[in-house]
Amino acid sequence: MAKFYPALTEQQQLFIRRQKIFFTATAPAAGRINLSPKGMDSLRVLSPDRVVYLDLTGSGNESAAHLLENGRMTLMFCSFDADPLILRLYGQGRAVKPRDADWASLRAHFPALPAQRQIIELNVDSVQTSCGYAVPQYVYAGERDTLARWAEKKGAAGLLDYWREKNRMSIDGLPSGLLED
Repeated sequence: MAKFYPALTEQQQLFIRRQKIFFTATAPAAGRINLSPKGMDSLRVLSPDRVVYLDLTGSGNESAAHLLENGRMTLMFCSFDADPLILRLYGQGRAVKPRDADWASLRAHFPALPAQRQIIELNVDSVQTSCGYAVPQYVYAGERDTLARWAEKKGAAGLLDYWREKNRMSIDGLPSGLLED
């Protein structure tokens, strides 16, 4: 049965810290909904109503574009072990870029990760739990090193070129705000 909370409880924060994967969802006012899996050691709970994750370079930059347009975001965590649980965080988000004043203080929460592009901050409006009884069990096998190898091969200049080509606009033509134009 679904239950709502105004903010994260201590138990829910511990659950989030144990997860190896989480999912982000955003949507523009008109256009495609974006749902993305995220991994690595890229998410931090800063308080019961504030969560951040280090967003790494991807094939698109939908989340940043949607957040720039309307700020709506949902994060979902799902237990794949013996204790079923689905946890959703609903709120308003924003993309913090390396050029922004609060970048350094937020970046300090994360280890060195490849191809970092921005930090997504979610101010949590509500938290929902549901059973997850039908979610299958999976065993965590480890992190992939594919992004690190790809980013190393590209180098800093190559990443910037990639962002210009692939991450400046959403697939629906919305600006992501990643690069100063």
